Amino acid sequence: MAVHREIELIKKLLVSAAILAAAVTQGAAETAIQFALDWKFEGPSAPYFVAIDKGHFEAEGLAVEIAEGAGSLDAIPKVATGAFPLGFADINSLMRFLDQNPDAPVTAIMMVYDKPPFAVVGRKSLGVETPKDLEGKVLGAPPPDGAWAQFPIFATENGLDTDKITVEPVGFPTREPMLAEGKVAAVTGFSFSSTLNLKRLGVPMDDQSVLLMADYGVSLYGNAIIVNTDFAANNPEVVKGFVKAVAMGWKDAIADPAAAIESLVERNPAADAALETERLQMAIDANVLTDYVMKNGFGGIDDQRMAKAIEQTKSVYEFQSEPDGSRYFDASYLPGGGFKLQ
Repeated sequence: MAVHREIELIKKLLVSAAILAAAVTQGAAETAIQFALDWKFEGPSAPYFVAIDKGHFEAEGLAVEIAEGAGSLDAIPKVATGAFPLGFADINSLMRFLDQNPDAPVTAIMMVYDKPPFAVVGRKSLGVETPKDLEGKVLGAPPPDGAWAQFPIFATENGLDTDKITVEPVGFPTREPMLAEGKVAAVTGFSFSSTLNLKRLGVPMDDQSVLLMADYGVSLYGNAIIVNTDFAANNPEVVKGFVKAVAMGWKDAIADPAAAIESLVERNPAADAALETERLQMAIDANVLTDYVMKNGFGGIDDQRMAKAIEQTKSVYEFQSEPDGSRYFDASYLPGGGFKLQ
């Protein structure tokens, strides 16, 4: 009888252990993460939805909810205040935010746009083909725009007399329509956003001049995954799992952009699938899959280039304290050698 009771007890313990293990597994799969994008649900956001639909986040025990943003700076205060644990934002704007808010618990952990899409997009028919052509013209610039934030560096590197440029503050919804209507001669924005928005409004590509700032002396990085550092300190494995899933989403999107856009259209049925596929492909070719990323992996940065970017920022922005690159980017959540995208 004693042996029988012992066997029954063991069985009960095994059942209890199995239930506990299942509960732990289920609980891990339901770890909720809110992720703040920089902009609307457009082509370049498709990889994050792919990571949901293909189970990459789920494989890391995460249930991710993605929220639209209102510009490249938008996610920084959201993450810094802890409203969102993770976000997507311009690292150069993050530098300035941290200079003004030195105790803010936020940093970048994964570079996505190795070559930033910051651009001035003009119309040739309105006399804008080179940076110098902006003098004497009206430039439309949304105040929260990441490209506008870097315009002073672009202007300095190209010897522009900014007193000769009339800057018209515009809203994001009116930026491209104003250029299409000829109310401004050029706008600041992301290359893959403004150009295709103009195309959709009937402005042919051969009438557009795309002055990508990175091709005109601006040695900056672009948008990166950012994290609330308090959250990261308490949940390091969650953060590592998140960036791994993001990399997998980008890898899938690069392999099949059209399929990736299907995940996007599910969340934004009003999206033009063909246009957003073109937009995603532009981001992949020009901003994500660069020579550096092909050689060194996706997600990391080059310390010397970051130092140069800081020096360039110092030329147009007066830091309150000496900038420290290690404060702006933490590579500890990435694997050695980054992620391979192909």
